[in-house]
Order: sequence, then C-alpha cells, then structure tokens
Amino acid sequence: MEAQLLIPRRDSAGTTCFSRSCLNLSNVISGTYPTYIITFIIEFAICITNYRWIWPSSSSIAGIGMLSVPYALSQGGWLSLALFAAVGAVCYYTGGLIDRCMRADDSVRGYPDIGHLAFGPRGRRAIGGVMCVELYLVAISFLILEGDNLDKLFPGARLGLAAGYHVEGKELFVLVAAAVILPTTWLKDLSVLAYVSAVGLVSSAALTASLAWAAIAEAQKGSNLKGGGGSALLNLSGLPTSLSLFFVCFSGHGVFPTVYSSMKKKKDFPKVLLISSVLCSLNYALTAVLGYLLYGADVQPQVTLNLPTGKTYTKVAILTTLINPLAKYALVIQPIVEAIEAKLPLAKRGMTSRVLINTAIVVSTVVAASTLPFFGVIMSFIGSSLNVSVAVLFPCLSYLKIYSPGGGVRRFEFAVIIGVLVLGACVAVVGTYNSLHQIIASF
Repeated sequence: MEAQLLIPRRDSAGTTCFSRSCLNLSNVISGTYPTYIITFIIEFAICITNYRWIWPSSSSIAGIGMLSVPYALSQGGWLSLALFAAVGAVCYYTGGLIDRCMRADDSVRGYPDIGHLAFGPRGRRAIGGVMCVELYLVAISFLILEGDNLDKLFPGARLGLAAGYHVEGKELFVLVAAAVILPTTWLKDLSVLAYVSAVGLVSSAALTASLAWAAIAEAQKGSNLKGGGGSALLNLSGLPTSLSLFFVCFSGHGVFPTVYSSMKKKKDFPKVLLISSVLCSLNYALTAVLGYLLYGADVQPQVTLNLPTGKTYTKVAILTTLINPLAKYALVIQPIVEAIEAKLPLAKRGMTSRVLINTAIVVSTVVAASTLPFFGVIMSFIGSSLNVSVAVLFPCLSYLKIYSPGGGVRRFEFAVIIGVLVLGACVAVVGTYNSLHQIIASF
C-alpha cells in the first residue's frame, strides 16, 4: 500500500498546486507509513480536519513496506530488483488507468465511486470490503511491529503477574502498545493524531539514513558486508514472497482519486504520478540495496531488527518507526468502526457503542498479533491478496467495464490490460497460497 498523504487546506477553488500534488502522491506511494491506503480513511480524515494539513493512515501499509523491502530483496535475490522495477511499472500503468476512470465522470471523488461507476453498488461494496480487511490486517501488523521493535530496544523485559504467571518479550510490548493505543481510539476528535502522523515523513528518511550510517560504520571497521549470511543472485523459491512484498511498496492506489480530485490542474496528474513513482522507487531501491548489502540472507522482515543494539542511529530509526503506529492505529480502524456502527439500530448508536466497538477491535488485534507474530508473512499476504486487488485487478477491470462498451479501448491496449490482469491474478493466487502455507506451517 508509508506514504502519508498530505492534503493541505484547500484554496478558494478547493484545489492544490502541482508541487503539492507531487508531494501528496509521493507520500502515498512511498510509504512512510498503510495503503495505503484507503479512500475511506482519506475521506474520514478530510472530514475531521476540515481540509487542514492531514496525514491520514491510508498510506500506513506502504510505510511498513519500507521496513520489509530489504527482506523482499533477500527472498528473491539481486535479480529480483528487475521484478521490483516491473512491479513499479505495472502499478504506474494502473495508476494511469485510475486517472482515466476519474475522467469518465465528474461525480467520481474516491476509489469506491469508481467501483460504483463500473459495477454499481456491488462494486462499491466489494472495494469497501477488501479495504476493510486490509485495514484490519494493517492494525495487527502495527502491534507486531511495536512488539518486535520495543523488544529490540529493551531486551529481556519481563512483568510478573498473579499466581506466578508472567509476560515477557514481544507479547509484553504488544500489550503495552495496546494499552497506549486504546485511549486514542476513544477520542472524539482524531485530528490531533493526524497531525502527529506527520512524523512518518521523518521515519522513512531516518530508516534509509540509519542503514547508510551502518554501512559506513561497517566499511570503516573493514568488516565484510552481507552479515555473514551471503547473498544470492536469484532465489526462485522466494520469488512469490518477494513479489508480494514489492506490491506492498506500491499500494497507494486507493487514495489516488482523492489526490486527483484535490488538484487544480487535473491534466497534470500523469506527470505527478510519474515524478512521485520515480522518487519513491529510488527511495525503496536504495533502502533494499543497503539492507541486503549489510545483512545478506540474515536480513529480518523488519530491517530495524538487524540494526546493532545500542547505536544512536538504531534508536533514532526505531523510535521514529514506533511513533507512526501509535498515532495511526485509531485512524486506521475508524472506517471499520463506522462500518460496524452503521449496522446497529439508530437507538443504539452513540459514544458508548463506539467505545465498545473500538475496544473490541483493539482486543481482537492484540490476540491476533500475539497468536500470529509473523510480520513478513502477514505483509506478504496483504501484498498478494489485497494490494494486488486494489493496485492491479480493480483498476484494470473497472477501466475495461467503463470504456469497453463505447469502443474506447483499442485492441493493443486491451491486450496489455489482459496481460496485466493475468499477471496480477497469478501473483495473487501464488502469493496468497505461499503466505498461507507459511502461516499454517509455523504452527
């Protein structure tokens, strides 16, 4: 899907300039922190902040992708960088399809609107369902990330409980993170959290800088890079995981329509998309190469876990990484809360019901994070099953449905889109099977 979308207070025309649009879309794609992601979150954040500067969590998954991209490279080997470029090119192309879908009807303002325009109410519900599942998994990954990195900062932590029981390590810090997050989900005004999420812009740069710092330090010591684990030119067995994680890096499609709608000169969207995609791809590629050079096959699904304990750059990278989930968790789950609350009778809706729903979601994600602490596998599942759907399958299908009846799709273009659909479907099926197989095999 980190990628904080910056939507400024709009001018009198309700639009933003070219340079700001480039920054917005760069943040959506790059992933300073999901999906990513989602028009629901964008629209919700816009509502609560009255079009001020906001950093909605729709891009949170992409930020998590920043942590995982060195691991993705290690799974596929050096030649998988070609696949990384191919994934970026495909996602850039489907971003262009979203642009054309937006031009088909002036009433389209968000991604679910495209689904409705193409397939009616069922299309809107399908996109909404996929995005809600994605957001729930992102919330789980946030807690796993907090537990892993806090355990890295404070190894050996342990808390004694009654009757001789105790909680330690990652499980302890998952609970600590949840205890800090829970009160934020009860807030009536979430705009404060949107402002705090701005730190996500810093975390992406801090991570890349920390890896560069670590590489320089190792070189000065005369140490051999690749962490003793070596590196591979190509690893066929790891390509499904690698591809799935690469798709996580380019998962901002859910909010592209919102960026498009905010632009003063909408014809510049393709140019904005190109500039943003190139900048974000370079950032990801640099992080992937540095991480793989440093740690080789030993690189962790969260590269921050490889950074040496006690170093200043390690603390900076981890601390800036930890702030994002704490600030964004409440924003991420709000569309889910709204969807659940909408199913309740009017008489039962209110502050009490919202508190109970938020609390239940937090508790369930804590249980899931403690039961399935497989960060890399979860991110691979999100990339293959959900991000591929949002970034590849939905744009292609919607475009064909909107333009094919009127003869607006040329034969060559039709063939290209079918090829992209086949590629996306293969990645979705193989990647999802591979990640689910790894989860089951872990028990």
